[in-house]
Parts: sequence; structure tokens; C-alpha cells
Amino acid sequence: MPEAAVPGLAVLAEVVRSGFTESVHYGSAVGLDPSGRAEVALGPVDAPVLPRSSAKPFQALACLTAGAALAGPRLAIAAGSHTGEDFHVRVTGEILADYGLGFDALACPPSWPEDQATAHALVRQGLGPSRERMNCSGKHAAMLAACVANDWDVPSYLSADHPLQQRVRSLTEELAGEKAAHVAVDGCGAPLFGLSLTGLARAVRALVTAAPGSGPRQVADAMRQHPEYVGGTGHQNTELMRALPGALVKGGAEGVLVVAPTSGHAVAVKVIDGSPRATTAVALAVLRRMGVDVSGAEEFERVDVLGGGVPVGQIVTPLRSPR
Repeated sequence: MPEAAVPGLAVLAEVVRSGFTESVHYGSAVGLDPSGRAEVALGPVDAPVLPRSSAKPFQALACLTAGAALAGPRLAIAAGSHTGEDFHVRVTGEILADYGLGFDALACPPSWPEDQATAHALVRQGLGPSRERMNCSGKHAAMLAACVANDWDVPSYLSADHPLQQRVRSLTEELAGEKAAHVAVDGCGAPLFGLSLTGLARAVRALVTAAPGSGPRQVADAMRQHPEYVGGTGHQNTELMRALPGALVKGGAEGVLVVAPTSGHAVAVKVIDGSPRATTAVALAVLRRMGVDVSGAEEFERVDVLGGGVPVGQIVTPLRSPR
């Protein structure tokens, strides 16, 4: 493997086409053992990153513990990045309706659904982008529900100093075991709190290892029991949770991914170029190195490089040799 072009960053994956290394993904990856100790550390895992949508489970927890009536699919979609299918929109609408709100209350930007079949159907109907089809609309609906439940101001719910967002920050810091390193604005407009990659792994691990019935465990259980609301039809997060029953999986934009299986391990990955194409394979390779059984997810460990529509190479991680 070549040395990292950026000092301190690790080579997480190589894109090998017909025996030629065409591209290289640099970044960081951390694997925590069941005691919470960093057993695997590649790159600057204690440097801050923006967790992007990998932070949604913590935001959902803040809404739940603030009094929003969230359970089952509603809690899963609050913690998810859905693909904008009709069943996602239906549940999002139900959350809002229970608190006397409609889709017009959502402050996330209008978007086409990520699910291509749904997007094509909307085009045939003469419809365009909408807020409810945006992948963060479930989270925003949960935030609005928490605001109404507490008589907090609704129009300013995305302000970083809003009581709800301060609650998100406090809970995120508690789960991560560290203070937020940076405050940013996410793609959906919500505040985003930067954490070290190790802190992000600690936070997601805390959800899975929490006591049954507790708020953190309710979030983890809802996501694992209803993975189709965390992603959607064919979404890799959804399919990986199905392949590894009991694992919590949540990706974020710009090459972020967290995976926490029932064994008590947890992995967080950040690819510095922002590409997600190798993140799942890297996370699974880290779990394998720690002795976690991921045999049910072998299809996700192999990422083919295509030429003429057929495999001519693979994306190879330094933790696992190509098959």
C-alpha cells in the first residue's frame, strides 16, 4: 500500500482495476472492543470529524427523551436517512399530524427521493422535489414533535441555541464521552456537532449496550427492528443490518459510517475524500480484525470494479486481502 499523501491519514482502500491501482482512499478508522477500548486505530482517530447523518440516532434520542411520542418505525425514521419512498412519507406525515403539523412545517430543503423508482413515478405524475421526500424529513418531523410536546418555539427549531438542539448537544457529548469540537450546519439545516472518530464510535456503542428499555436502547432497537426506515429499498445500511442481525448501521455524508454489532464492538470510519464506496468494506474488515463474525455480510466485503459491465478488479482494504 502507498503511504498516505496527507500526513497522519491511513490508506483505507485501494481501487484496483485490471491489476493497476487507479485510486486510493485515505482516512481514519477506529474499532472499539467490548470494553470500549480502541483495539484498532488507523489514522488520526482522536481528531474531530463531522459525523453528518451518523449523528441522527443521537438526535432521535434527544427528541424521544424530550417527550416526542416515537416508537417502532417512527423512531427508526427519526434516526434514519430514508430514501423518500411512499411508506417513508406516510410515517413522517403521521408524526407531524399527531402534533397538529403538516409537511409545510418542515425546514429541511426540498429534494427528490433517493429511491429512483419513486423519483421516476413522481416525474410521471408531474410532481417535483418536496421537503417530505428529503432523506432527513423523518428527523425533522421528530424534532418538530419534541418542540410541540414542550411548548418550545417551532419556527426556530434549527437554531443551535434552541432548547432542543442544546439537548441534542448535551446527549451527544454524554454518549461520546467528550465535548463537541465544532458546531456546523448539516446539509438539512440542522446543527451538527463535531466529535473525534473515537468519540463517535463510543456514542453508537453506547446505544447498543444500553440497558433494555432505556432511551438509548429504544433508539437502537427501533433501528435494528425496522431497518427499512433507516434507509430504504436496497439501501446499503438497511441491507447490512439485515445481513448482520442485531447490528446497528448508520452512514453519513462525506464518507462517514458507524457499525455496532451485538458483541459490544463498534467501528467508525471517515474517508477523507468523502466517497462512501469503500466505507462498508473497511468497517467490516475492522470488525473481522477484532474477531467479530461478519460472515453473513460477505457480499458487502467485496466491492467490484467494473469494466464493460463485468468485474475487472476490486476495491481492496489494507486489512483484508482480495479473494
